[in-house]
Amino acid sequence: MVNFYKAFLGAEASYENEFLSFLTYDDEHHRLAIGSVPGTRPKDPSTCGLEHIAFSFDTLGDLLLAYRQRKENGILPLWSVNHGPTTSIYYKDPDGNQIETQVDNFDTNEEATAFMKSKEFAENPFGTDIDPDELAKKLAAGEDEKKLKKRIEIGPRGLPAHLIPEPSSQVTASA
Repeated sequence: MVNFYKAFLGAEASYENEFLSFLTYDDEHHRLAIGSVPGTRPKDPSTCGLEHIAFSFDTLGDLLLAYRQRKENGILPLWSVNHGPTTSIYYKDPDGNQIETQVDNFDTNEEATAFMKSKEFAENPFGTDIDPDELAKKLAAGEDEKKLKKRIEIGPRGLPAHLIPEPSSQVTASA
């Protein structure tokens, strides 16, 4: 986990020992703490818990630059999607936690909220899949970022099957 987040965030340890690591990627003393707690079991992806954490970028260009840097480090996305309010690229860490990297598609919260109240969003709250490499090419070719962030409507859609966890095969001992 520590090595994954160092690579994913471009972070360094402000402190670490054999069971604890505090990571930072800016002037903050730490942004993430990872600990090894004795007696814990592997995460069961079919139970309730943390869905994902999100990191926001200021521009689509910044989001795509981070995507390319992660790809160069062998960190590939789980899902790339234009939700409407955001353009998002999701990853999975070694414990199976999802990490969303995203950029807002609207200039104001009011515009994003209005879209979320629209017929299109009610019909498809999940969004339209995107290809980050294709977006990066278009942006590099000078296409307008605002146009690239506009969601292409595809009609009704449910949660993609690859995002639905399979039931765990772990057996828990009962008392």
